[in-house]
Amino acid sequence: MTMIESRNPAAPGATAAALFHGLADPTRLLILEHLRTGEHKVKELTDHLGLAQSTVSAHLSCLRECGLVSSRPAGRASLYFLADAEGLSAVLLAAAVLTGTDGTDAGSHGWSERHGSDGER
Repeated sequence: MTMIESRNPAAPGATAAALFHGLADPTRLLILEHLRTGEHKVKELTDHLGLAQSTVSAHLSCLRECGLVSSRPAGRASLYFLADAEGLSAVLLAAAVLTGTDGTDAGSHGWSERHGSDGER
């Protein structure tokens, strides 16, 4: 199956595949953890995570394509937020249980402490 076919909303499991693709990267999980605390601009995420703007933007683009985040204009910037905050919070808490963190404090960076802060492989 090609990438185009797998992203076809009519394909069985396409929604689940998009969800798991979005969650498949440690950096994207860190971004989602931060967005759990509220809306953020790209600049705020880059400053807090210590990542390049291009890296954060690329991950946000992926998360948006997967349906996990949305954005709204805020002057010349955009504010990013969780598309389904309640549902995604439950998924992130489950991930925290699996990784042995409590998942309640995005500022603690439980995921990065276990897997590295840059998220690069």
